[in-house]
Order: sequence, then structure tokens, then C-alpha cells
Amino acid sequence: MPEMLTFDGRKQRAKFRAWHRGTREADYMIGGFFDRYSADWSEEELAWFEMLLEEDDVDVMAWALKTQPTPPRFQGELMEAMQELDYVDIPR
Repeated sequence: MPEMLTFDGRKQRAKFRAWHRGTREADYMIGGFFDRYSADWSEEELAWFEMLLEEDDVDVMAWALKTQPTPPRFQGELMEAMQELDYVDIPR
């Protein structure tokens, strides 16, 4: 019943999904991106991220690393921010 979630509830769900992708690399990349940029997201930006979460990790990572072209539906400021990769902090 995701359509019944509030905006904050959707953000909490997106955060969980961003940090539980299945591989450590995807968790850092996608979860780190969420942590860095989501605080001020609008409804439209959250919807973009929710759509991104539906994609395969290997594709999202390839778009972020620019090893595959980004589909038009994901191009824009948020993908450009993801491609900066300056938000990935690897704990040691």
C-alpha cells in the first residue's frame, strides 16, 4: 500500500530501499546519494528516486559511473549529482 504513505513515509521507505540493495557497492552509492541529497527533495525529486530504485543496481551504477548512457527519464540534475560521486564515504 505505498500509495497510502505520507511524503515522510515514502522518504523513510526510499531510504531503507536505498541502503538495502543487496551489494555493499550499491548500498554505498545509492544509499549515500539518498543521505546526501534527500533532505530538501520535492515530491517530484522523490518520485524520480523511487523510479530509480525500481531499476537494477548494475544499471544505476553504470549510469552513475557513466559507463552506460543514462536513459532520458533519468537524465537531469539529480543524475548529474549522482555522477559526481562526491557523496560516497566508505567507512573503514
